[in-house]
Amino acid sequence: MQKFIVATKNKGKMKEIKEILKDFPFEVVSMEEAGINEDIEETGSTFEENALIKANAIRKTAGEGVFAMADDSGLEVDFLDGRPGIYSSRFAGENASDAERNEKLLSLLKDVPFEKRTARFVCVIAVILPDRKYFTVKGTCEGYIGFEPKGSNGFGYDPLFYLPDYEMTVAQMSPEQKNEISHRGKALRKMADEIKKFKISEL
Repeated sequence: MQKFIVATKNKGKMKEIKEILKDFPFEVVSMEEAGINEDIEETGSTFEENALIKANAIRKTAGEGVFAMADDSGLEVDFLDGRPGIYSSRFAGENASDAERNEKLLSLLKDVPFEKRTARFVCVIAVILPDRKYFTVKGTCEGYIGFEPKGSNGFGYDPLFYLPDYEMTVAQMSPEQKNEISHRGKALRKMADEIKKFKISEL
């Protein structure tokens, strides 16, 4: 069974990825479980570049014959010219909390009317195959930035991210609803469809 190594230490993310790949002949492991503990510096200027940097670092350390996967995601706000983008987790400083990041975003959008608060969550996944070929896929979730945090089910910017079709923020959704519409859920399903195109036993 071929190893499918994911560049994450996040248990929630691993659970989601294992579920998506459950019908594939893979042993899906986190970088930690594969004995890879290095801190990978994200030096790219796009989500795609950062995802590939992380996937490449995993593949180089793990050696030949493995699948290496990494993702990079963030929030793009149109009124802020796409910021925070790739800096979403560092938007309010290196060690800022979710609440502090949300506070900063709200302060930058002070007095901006609802119709101009359009935004999207973006997730790009990079997968490097055992033969060193690679592909990237992208998932997005469109919405608006609300005027105050609502809901306690999510993390990051979820309490501010309002979806008009559902009349609630992402943080007010059930985990099942969120997986259905989330940028990461969409990107993961695209990744699985892409992997199906390859003859895995020959890679």
